[in-house]
Amino acid sequence: MSDIKKMKLGNQGLIVPNIGLGCMGMTQIAGADIYGKADEKESIATIHRSLELGGNFLDTADLYGPLHNERLVAKAIKGNRNAYTIATKFGFEIDDNEQLTWNFNGKKEYVKKAVERSLKNLGTDYIDLYYLHRLDPNTPIEETVAAMAELVQEGKVGYIGLSEVSSETIRKAHKIHPLTAVQTEYSLFERSVEEFGILNTLNELEIGFVAYSPLGRGFISGDIKSPDDFPADDFRRRLPRFQGEQFQKNIQLVNEIKKMAEEKQITASQLALSWIVSKNILPIPGTKRVKYVEENIAATQIILTNEEMNRLEKIIPLGTKTGMRYDEASMASIDQ
Repeated sequence: MSDIKKMKLGNQGLIVPNIGLGCMGMTQIAGADIYGKADEKESIATIHRSLELGGNFLDTADLYGPLHNERLVAKAIKGNRNAYTIATKFGFEIDDNEQLTWNFNGKKEYVKKAVERSLKNLGTDYIDLYYLHRLDPNTPIEETVAAMAELVQEGKVGYIGLSEVSSETIRKAHKIHPLTAVQTEYSLFERSVEEFGILNTLNELEIGFVAYSPLGRGFISGDIKSPDDFPADDFRRRLPRFQGEQFQKNIQLVNEIKKMAEEKQITASQLALSWIVSKNILPIPGTKRVKYVEENIAATQIILTNEEMNRLEKIIPLGTKTGMRYDEASMASIDQ
């Protein structure tokens, strides 16, 4: 085991390592590869290696697959469930034929149905952290959170959270049942939670913040030199960050990050992750390869001085345009 540091996520009692493992890329979504082809054996080996290094916090969702990702996690944790802290999400509606309808559903009946399905797929009788993946615009957040609170009372769920929500939604939800975490995209490339004051709201209410895509969808790794580096069905080809003139501007920013990382004799990814960890935010970089999970966990041991933090933030000051998180249609569905 590594001497990975632990942190409190929120103030409800959940203790986690200060880096998690995002499992999304280990399976397809609706028949498409998300970050290139995945290999189940290598993915499971990555989950096991993460645990050996003290990284026992896994992030999945019923959307991923749909449902296949939770089933893969179940295979990886079988016989050793209690060694892991498992977070999963619901809210993208999945019908009884295991097909995505692409509607959002936060209704009480659906919350009950979704949790039973996730428990079964994960091969467990409890979920440590259960998130609403996206706000259902047709269901009051109070109704959804009240249903999630019942799951806590029944012992099926330990803690609850939300994903991609505004300060107003967070406040409404937190009054119904204390939130442990909010998960949103956050990286050197994407800091809208700061710009919109969401991070301030979370700090005020003592709710943990979980950063997904902490490497800017892989951009900050420095491995991507051209949009043609992606397979034809990689969903990043559709993201504004990876298109046209914006792509070239972002490459210049990454080159500056790489320069600073080389001076410290670490990778650009490690620099970007240590920047997040230094802010007491929990990054959950996704990977399906053992070598990257080792590199990511090693990043938690890197100490950045205030001067280095400032230098990084000067490379990409708050408000720098790096391209929207999603295309316009998907952005319209996010509560902000």
